[in-house]
Amino acid sequence: MLLNSEAVYMKEKYYSVTQTAQFLGISKQTLIRYENKKLFPSARRNALNGWREYTEDDIKKLRVIMGRAR
Repeated sequence: MLLNSEAVYMKEKYYSVTQTAQFLGISKQTLIRYENKKLFPSARRNALNGWREYTEDDIKKLRVIMGRAR
């Protein structure tokens, strides 16, 4: 038997590079540069268009890496 929490599918919200950079207080170029230099983990890519996507959890982890945990 499934619990209610297991039966409900919740679609996760994804944020673009621009949105994520704004949340972090950096430019999108800096965000991409940090990823390319392996300072940040690689973002997942959208299967349809190849764009980077970030979740709220990803953004929290990036803030910790930047020393800006809130």
